[in-house]
Amino acid sequence: MTDRETKNLVAEAKDHLVEAIRGMGDITGALADAVSNTVVHTLKGTRAVGGELLGLVVHTVSGAVHGVAEVGGEVGSAAQSIMVGTIRGTRMVGTTSVETVAMTASALVKGAADVGGNVADTAKGAVKGAIASARDLGVSTEDAAAAAASGALQAAGDIGTTAVSEVRNVLTKSIDGVKVVLKEPFMPSRSTRNHATDHRAPRS
Repeated sequence: MTDRETKNLVAEAKDHLVEAIRGMGDITGALADAVSNTVVHTLKGTRAVGGELLGLVVHTVSGAVHGVAEVGGEVGSAAQSIMVGTIRGTRMVGTTSVETVAMTASALVKGAADVGGNVADTAKGAVKGAIASARDLGVSTEDAAAAAASGALQAAGDIGTTAVSEVRNVLTKSIDGVKVVLKEPFMPSRSTRNHATDHRAPRS
């Protein structure tokens, strides 16, 4: 997918969501349904599979985040509904999985950073949405929470060390009665370690 195609997809998802929310007039009540419909609209009829299909989901989630910001909503507060809507939409087209959860959480946190939202609140919302959707995924609430947390932390690592600290801090507490356990140790990429460090004066 080219950069132009990616930008077009994000913009289309954003516009679709903004129109839906404004038409319903209630961002809290409308959001999950609007996101679900947008995901189905994006994925229905596509021949994409595997990584490319997940890429379409990520771009749709990014568009949703920008749409929420455009109508004056808080991404952190909206993250749960976006996660629920994404899982619902992907399930309707038969493509949902725990990997979808991780990728959605990652896209939510990165999107929050892009629009100046609170990454910690967004990460928590993503986990809450995953827990609420565990039954639809056919996994335990613990597994759903772990997948979302891993995705959120991976995104935080791409943003910077402050984001990692903020996200880790919120995920050390139980969320909706579920203890979040990361099943694999989180390690930032080499480029993240090189570029996301604190800029401090060298010791003499």
